[in-house]
Amino acid sequence: MTEWITSGKVRARETTDGIEIMIDGLTTQAKYYKPLVYEFFRKEWRGSRAAWGDYAVEIRMEHIGDPPWMDLDNLAKALLDAIKGFVFHDDSQVARLLVERHPGDREQIHIRVYALKHQV
Repeated sequence: MTEWITSGKVRARETTDGIEIMIDGLTTQAKYYKPLVYEFFRKEWRGSRAAWGDYAVEIRMEHIGDPPWMDLDNLAKALLDAIKGFVFHDDSQVARLLVERHPGDREQIHIRVYALKHQV
């Protein structure tokens, strides 16, 4: 694993099998996340670049208290659009998508992206 690259509320790092992204804080406006994460990757990311093939994306929203009124499908779409072109070329490459919310110790979003290894 490489060191975290941090800018504002977003940090990311390469792992042995993909990329981890953390976003601090929550808002009910899913559209807020697209420019936030996109600008991080455009300005700060120096890791591996977009590749072809199938990917798995796991998005975990952690909240304190009652869960925010947010449609998880809208959150997923905004985040996939934000990382498209940096992690994978097109979100049609996402063959597995898991989006969930859980109570946590802090309000944050954790994203894990990794290439799927298909068996022949």
